[in-house]
Amino acid sequence: VTVELPHVGESVVEGTIGKWLKQPGDSIRRFEPLVEVVTDKVTMEVPSPVEGELLRILAAEGDTLPMGTPIAEVGEPGETPSAPPPAPAVAPAAVAPIASAQSVSPVDASRPRLSPAVRRLARENSVDLTQLHGTGLGGRITRDDVLRYLAEPSPAPAPASAAAIPTAAPAPSVEPGPDDERVPLTPVRRMIAEAMVRSVTEIPHAWSIKEVDVTGLVALRQSVRSDFERQEGVSLTYMPFVIQAVVEALRKVPSMNATWGGDSIILKRRINLGLAVAAPNGLIVPVVHNADRLNIAGLAHAVQDITERARINRLAVGDVQGGTFTLNNTGALGGSLVSGPIINYPQAGIITTETIEKRAVVRNDAIAIRSMMNICLSFDHRINDGAEASAFLETVKTRLESFGPDSPVY
Repeated sequence: VTVELPHVGESVVEGTIGKWLKQPGDSIRRFEPLVEVVTDKVTMEVPSPVEGELLRILAAEGDTLPMGTPIAEVGEPGETPSAPPPAPAVAPAAVAPIASAQSVSPVDASRPRLSPAVRRLARENSVDLTQLHGTGLGGRITRDDVLRYLAEPSPAPAPASAAAIPTAAPAPSVEPGPDDERVPLTPVRRMIAEAMVRSVTEIPHAWSIKEVDVTGLVALRQSVRSDFERQEGVSLTYMPFVIQAVVEALRKVPSMNATWGGDSIILKRRINLGLAVAAPNGLIVPVVHNADRLNIAGLAHAVQDITERARINRLAVGDVQGGTFTLNNTGALGGSLVSGPIINYPQAGIITTETIEKRAVVRNDAIAIRSMMNICLSFDHRINDGAEASAFLETVKTRLESFGPDSPVY
């Protein structure tokens, strides 16, 4: 039985082999995890469709392949794996007539298939893939082969004519020093890096911050926390209250719940909030779908469910798709007071909540000790200007400051 890289959604077109959980010769039960696959949405375990023995691995760790590509063979114990299909012979090229209008390079059908990621990287950097030697399975050219080619010093160019237009050289590779250690990129780290570069390259970020008095919210949580957690069986954090405030702000400023469409702005009718989670393998953003339809209790259940599954690598592809705006609780990571978050492409904005601390502030011409928190917003300046950003932050601030000991959570 040939195991293929499964199709998991319209927006997921390729996956990277992260780690093989079984090796050739290992016995495997039906639905037992066989390999860990990393996509730009989620890391998932692909199960074996049958019980038997892993006969052959067809894709190496680190290979990026289109969905539907065969990656392994599973069969009966002792069964001989099928022989790989022979490479088709390339017919000798016929002599072209002298008067032919143009010559057409024949396609070498024996050359291993290229993944979309490799083709895209080569196209963006004008790399002639026929000049590369593939190190992947069966001579396949991998993304690392292209990156290694780009990092190599180019031969000295011939003197250019006066009319020649100079082109930018690829960024030089950084070689480690004698006391340094080179740590290879994991598939997850590589995808995070690519996503961050794409966001800051394509989206003109602007940034704003506002201080919020959450003294009433702190008192509310303290007064209902014990009874709530005993009754609901989930933790009551500040996140559900912040989500409710962000939802209200997105309703008031719908251009924050949007995407740049090139010649238009696409407003999202659903409010699906992504929550940035620091998982063991790296940053991941699961989504609370239709967050505007949930009360505080419902949001508490949703937040705990997706964050716990994110941290143990049990998210499904649907859990990370469809986000329209992102929220990051950077204050929980060690006392952060101010941050400049990177937008989760292609959304219009991301907001962070910083640590809550007691500060001396002026209230009614007197100094008072209050629980204060900063909220920071990065937004796409193509879609929104300072007026919309200020209105959005002011709505979040007003809603958070409206919570008090008597506010309902149901």
